[in-house]
Amino acid sequence: MSKSSSAAIVGGAVGALAVVAIVVGFLWFCKTQCNKHFPNKNSETGSSDPSAIAFSIELNRGGPSSARHFTMRELEQATKHFDESSLLGFGSFGLVYKGLLRDGTVVAIKRRPGAPRQEFVSEVAYLSEIHHRNLVKILGYCQESGFQMLVFEYLPNGSICNHLYDNKYDPSSKLEFKQRLSIALGAAKGLSHLHGLRPPIIHQNFQTANVLVDENFIAKVSDAGIAKLLEKIEAGPSRTSSVNFFQDPEAGPSDSASSDVSDVYSFGVFLMELLTGQEALGIDSLGSNESLSQWMQSRLCANNLVDSRLAGKFTLEGMRDLIRLTLQCLSFPGEGRPKMEMVVVELDRIQEKEMAMTTVMGEGTDTITLGSALFT
Repeated sequence: MSKSSSAAIVGGAVGALAVVAIVVGFLWFCKTQCNKHFPNKNSETGSSDPSAIAFSIELNRGGPSSARHFTMRELEQATKHFDESSLLGFGSFGLVYKGLLRDGTVVAIKRRPGAPRQEFVSEVAYLSEIHHRNLVKILGYCQESGFQMLVFEYLPNGSICNHLYDNKYDPSSKLEFKQRLSIALGAAKGLSHLHGLRPPIIHQNFQTANVLVDENFIAKVSDAGIAKLLEKIEAGPSRTSSVNFFQDPEAGPSDSASSDVSDVYSFGVFLMELLTGQEALGIDSLGSNESLSQWMQSRLCANNLVDSRLAGKFTLEGMRDLIRLTLQCLSFPGEGRPKMEMVVVELDRIQEKEMAMTTVMGEGTDTITLGSALFT
């Protein structure tokens, strides 16, 4: 072999080794950076840190999750160590606290006892990707010290219950008819968006208490997807012993296979509360075999269905259309109920017509006498 050939071979080998060295160095750099940000790996889950689990989920979903991993220390500081003065109430996920983060953001923190679960982080990462003007945002989570916590955006005007019949915020508040239409439309848009996702999300626990309003009284549906989250981390459907008038009687109290028509029924109960100004739970005259639809019709014939605080603040046509829509949402069997997207269309039509008619003609009538004519 000639000297020139040997030199060529040696040169090629050196070049190849140089390329290999560069590749190995690049891989080593990537590995050290990854370990730097996501340490404590183990063979069972790939990580003992829930935030690292979320990272792997983000990669599988093709993008970063908007769910932030909060530490227990952050949330303790935000709530004065979960002091009673920060307590807002109790919901399906547990106690709800108001918190102030170090960056000045006011949040609502829901806390329940629970060990760290990968399913929890996975579901929160998914739910945090759902954005809509009429849905309360999930900002992040925490799993530490024997607790599971969810961090939501805080809505200063609280639940509609506080303005409709609890009078917690303003005892003189009565919510005008057009305001109630706007709130109903906003909540309907939130539910419709959930049902339109692929796969769809069924709320399963929609009720007036889960319709919140921001500083501009824009309605937002809270706890979307929480029922499903609880099913996953509790390995089965959540059960409750209390009576829930928002529960679709066709679905059953512990039916985890609720469909969109069950959400429509719950929305119908919400509309009924907006119409009457009464809490469904407080309807003492409701018989054990009587449906809410039958109760509404009997009150309608007696001319004492509509909230008396609305007197003179609605048109007869607008009220009649809203009552008809409410009865459709409460109808049996469930297959006859409208889809939420159609409920949105109808509420939008009613609101626009009410706005136009009251602008031209003034407000409305002090009484409403519809009787059985509504159902012909």
